[in-house]
Amino acid sequence: MATSISSTIADTVNQSRSVERIVQGVATSDGAGVKLTRVLTRDLQHRLDPFLMLDNFGTDNPDDYIGGFPDHPHRGFETITYMIEGRMRHRDSGGNEGLLENGGVQWMTAGRGLVHSELPEQEAGRMEGFQLWLNLAAKDKMCEPGYVDIQSSDIPEIDAGNGVVARLIAGNSHGHAGAMQRELTEPVYIDVHFNDTGEFRQSLPATHNAFIYVYRGQAQLGDQVVELHRMAILKNDPDADGVVIRSNGPARVLVIAGRPLNESIAQHGPFVMNTQQELFQAVADYQAGKFA
Repeated sequence: MATSISSTIADTVNQSRSVERIVQGVATSDGAGVKLTRVLTRDLQHRLDPFLMLDNFGTDNPDDYIGGFPDHPHRGFETITYMIEGRMRHRDSGGNEGLLENGGVQWMTAGRGLVHSELPEQEAGRMEGFQLWLNLAAKDKMCEPGYVDIQSSDIPEIDAGNGVVARLIAGNSHGHAGAMQRELTEPVYIDVHFNDTGEFRQSLPATHNAFIYVYRGQAQLGDQVVELHRMAILKNDPDADGVVIRSNGPARVLVIAGRPLNESIAQHGPFVMNTQQELFQAVADYQAGKFA
């Protein structure tokens, strides 16, 4: 893990966003039978634009993850895989390879097309993490594919005081830049660790769609308690300038926000474009072996 940086610049939040609704994820499986919870489902894509999906996987049973995610294609968006615990090997048709380990992030830009695999490099123990899908703008959907392997030690960790540590995967917080930046969608992706009772303030543009996900303990936003394994969609209040999260004990909370693209979304499995015709073309290109 990275060394925590004591922040001398605190994020100022004069009015916190409140909770619009609480969402419980849907149990499902993907890949070669990997059991997971789909937290951000397709019916929420427009509400939480530019994010398309959030999966949470976590199990001590190797039978639930050992099959991994064999070769499969993507086009039109980015996948962000954050490993809390475990080891998973990434390989793709662009010639990229990386080992995703505890606390690390794999940020893959599918662009015009990649085929990749994510396979466990363990046969026992716990595997836990998240995969977030971040949409690309119409003008960028056919961009050159890319891959960034971010080790845990390369993710800035901010000591926000009162035993609260924030891991900055993307965006900015408390005067520090996260490991990744994206100009158009301006994603914020922060993993907040509460060691005990504490408070975390994160400024957010009023134009961003935002949500939190509690994966340890519980959190509180105003009078609303967000229980374990629940997502809280935050209201888009033009007068709110951020979010204030409190915890009465040890907890871990993902804070995710982004600037919406406000474009049409057409999805067929691992392909996300803007029109049905573009989806037909994506399938035809994949079948013709035209992905990188």
